[in-house]
Amino acid sequence: MSDVINNKAHNRYELDVEGHIAATYYRLDGDVITFVHTEVPAELGGKGIGSKLVKGALDQVRTADLKVIAQCPFVKAWIDKHPDYADILKR
Repeated sequence: MSDVINNKAHNRYELDVEGHIAATYYRLDGDVITFVHTEVPAELGGKGIGSKLVKGALDQVRTADLKVIAQCPFVKAWIDKHPDYADILKR
């Protein structure tokens, strides 16, 4: 399984698993990144791929010192379940 990459040309973080791409889409405005939508192909459902994708994306966001707006319900739910990531949310 490969690592999460930031595909800046498509405004998404993506994870290639078994030839399928899971992606979380974002908008970047200065030092604020808004996650708007996450897609995991049906073939990858139930394998924790969405969680791996979001964790990898948020780890990169933290390293880049960005603040997060979790507009995407999946990203918001993931952060709610992992309160150690709450510090990167935009207040």
